[in-house]
Parts: sequence; structure tokens; C-alpha cells
Amino acid sequence: MKIIIIGFILLVGCSFSGNKPASLALYDLGLKPAAKTQITPINVSITMAEITAPVWLASPAMQYRLAYHDPARTYHYAHSRWVTSPAKLLTRRIQDELVQHVRKGVVSSYEGLKSDYALHIELEEFTQVFDQPQSSRAMIHLRANLVDRATRQLLSQQKFSAEQATTTADAAGAVTALIQLSDQISGEIMQWLVSQLGEPVRH
Repeated sequence: MKIIIIGFILLVGCSFSGNKPASLALYDLGLKPAAKTQITPINVSITMAEITAPVWLASPAMQYRLAYHDPARTYHYAHSRWVTSPAKLLTRRIQDELVQHVRKGVVSSYEGLKSDYALHIELEEFTQVFDQPQSSRAMIHLRANLVDRATRQLLSQQKFSAEQATTTADAAGAVTALIQLSDQISGEIMQWLVSQLGEPVRH
């Protein structure tokens, strides 16, 4: 009985103590904004594989670097996370962009459906970089490969990089900037695909 009472007292003490654990903030890329530029649709079908990423970007952790202290090391926020990995978030964002402009359809690689071309993307950076303790920027770096599925030939390869200063040097500032950069890069990838596939090659 004495043990039960002591346990209850400890439990109540914890419940009313001021040391409550910080709540976890979860983020995604929000709703996709309306298109700002007119893009000519392309008359092909495309398979978009899930974006691949290095191990340190394969979790929901929100990563940042301290360029002024140890630029080769990555850190992550303790109380702010993505709802899923950056690679998965960016895959969905780019797929949404493609669906609007690819006339014959966009399919995922796991669906096993035929398509004219395949788009493979490797994510290299999806981070916040602190140049000083109170100054940061967000950056996304990736590489895209466009493959003709009939011949299995690499048609084109392109690197995409985008960065911008954050409005605040914290997790919330990083999220806002990375959302804007994700939309920017999605549009740039679509324009690149139009430049490669703008003339119909299959009927």
C-alpha cells in the first residue's frame, strides 16, 4: 500500500509541475499555390519514381547546418519535424506539378504501368544553413534524370539548385522558405521537361 501511495504522489507531482515537455510541431509543404506562369502541356506519359535521398535526409527530421561553426556537420531540431521525409514531400509536390501539364498521365513506379518516359530525381540538400546565429537561408539541391523507357537511354540530366534567406532564423522560417523553394524547383523541373519533350514524339 505504501508503494502505491508513493507512486501516486509522484504521479500527481509530475502532473502539476511546471516542467511540461515541449510540444512537437509537425510540418508539411502546405497547399500547392495556383500556377503563376503558363506552361505548354506536353503530349507524353511519364513515370515518376520516388525521389531518392542520402540516409540523413531519409527521415522526417528537420535538418540544419552551422556554416559559421562546423559546416560539414548536420543537426536537427528537437521539437520541429516534417510529417514524412523531405524526399517524400518533394515527390508529391513535383507529381502535382506534372499532373497539371502532362497530357497522357503521370504514374508512380510502383504502379507498374507503361509510360513513354521515366523521371528519376536524387535529392542532395533540403536544409537550413545558419551563416550566423541570427541569420539563415534555406536550400534545395537535386539532380534529375530523364530516361526514354522504350530504349532505356538517358535523354537528359540536369541539376537544380535554389536557395533564399529565411524571414526568421528558426524552424518556422526554414519551413516557409523551403515551401517556396519546393514550388520554385517544381516549376523549373516542369519547364525543363517541356524543353526536352515539348515536341510530341509518340502518337
